[in-house]
Amino acid sequence: MAKQITDQNFEAVIGEGLPVVIDFSAAWCGPCQKIAPIIDELAEAYAGRVNVCKCDVDENAELTGRFGVRNIPCVVFVKGGEEAGSRMVGASPKSAYAERIEQLL
Repeated sequence: MAKQITDQNFEAVIGEGLPVVIDFSAAWCGPCQKIAPIIDELAEAYAGRVNVCKCDVDENAELTGRFGVRNIPCVVFVKGGEEAGSRMVGASPKSAYAERIEQLL
């Protein structure tokens, strides 16, 4: 299961030293709900190597703004506290997310 990342715990999650994958989404977003199980599967597959997280854009305006998220779902890859490589906007297959995660490692 993916961790919940919020305005309040972002620094603590980054401070763990692992690469971080953030799925910016919302409960009302159909494509977000479509990829939610994929994000959870990736969280299990990469447990201990990558922090795979979900961020509700409606409840975390500061974090959403910090990364300039304008469209959802938006999956951002973070290494060393900074965005690493290109983000993925819209629903994609599990293999596409896994490929980007492998590039972080």
